[in-house]
Amino acid sequence: MPPVSPELISPRSTRVSAARRLGKRNFRGKERLFLAEGPQAVREAAAHRGEDTATLVELFATVEAAERYADIVGAARDAGARVHLASEDVIADISTTVTPQGLVGVCRFLDTPFEEILAARPRLVAVLAHVRDPGNAGTVLRCADAAGAEAVVLTDASVDLYNPKAVRASVGSLFHLPVAVGVPVEQAVTGLRDAGVRLLAADGAGDRDLDDELDKGTMGGPTAWVFGNEAWGLPEETRALTDAVVRVPIHGKAESLNLATAAAVCLYASARAQRAAGGCRSVTGN
Repeated sequence: MPPVSPELISPRSTRVSAARRLGKRNFRGKERLFLAEGPQAVREAAAHRGEDTATLVELFATVEAAERYADIVGAARDAGARVHLASEDVIADISTTVTPQGLVGVCRFLDTPFEEILAARPRLVAVLAHVRDPGNAGTVLRCADAAGAEAVVLTDASVDLYNPKAVRASVGSLFHLPVAVGVPVEQAVTGLRDAGVRLLAADGAGDRDLDDELDKGTMGGPTAWVFGNEAWGLPEETRALTDAVVRVPIHGKAESLNLATAAAVCLYASARAQRAAGGCRSVTGN
């Protein structure tokens, strides 16, 4: 079991400087490491393992947080992570949040090759095409996890999966399901279609209505939802690659739904239809 290091009190410490640099994308890519902040994310990171090694590498914790979340610190040690007791100033220096919660983990990249996702023959997938806001990306990933999706795909035109805001917004879901990154849109669509997955573009201007699709019973098969940019949706060339462009009906006076809300509606609609069609899916886990 790795020893607990002496309390770190200087932001100029070598370990602290190395962790702080992971707030920048180029350093994350070079080191293939990212930050997970807060008790929920660190708990999930400590429980997660890659093929050959644990995901959590290091944990920085204030003395107060280490006492409050002793179970998480213990899980981190059990996973082989080196635990550093750090001052609040050090945690604030590493953290990218305004009010840090006293725990910051350094984790190994955990994205899954797209080919492995296809080989698993997924029945429900969320494809993020041109999604640029990290908070939205993380929230859609969380929605996909909650709806029971088997995978998420981020195209090469989308935000960095390991952006600290995306990691926080996923609230630990990043560690629950396979995520492929940097996949060109055409490759994502072609690969999923060849794997027997129907491609549906979610767009407010879609010519098909989600309620009508549910009523017609077309939603029970393997499905990938393609979600576009927060401001301008999906480009015409991307919509043309899919099998259908579907809109979420607006029954009230709202102008539109934001990306994460629309994604939740679409993913849960598919999850329910698939469960009803085959009896093989439960979004409650029961």
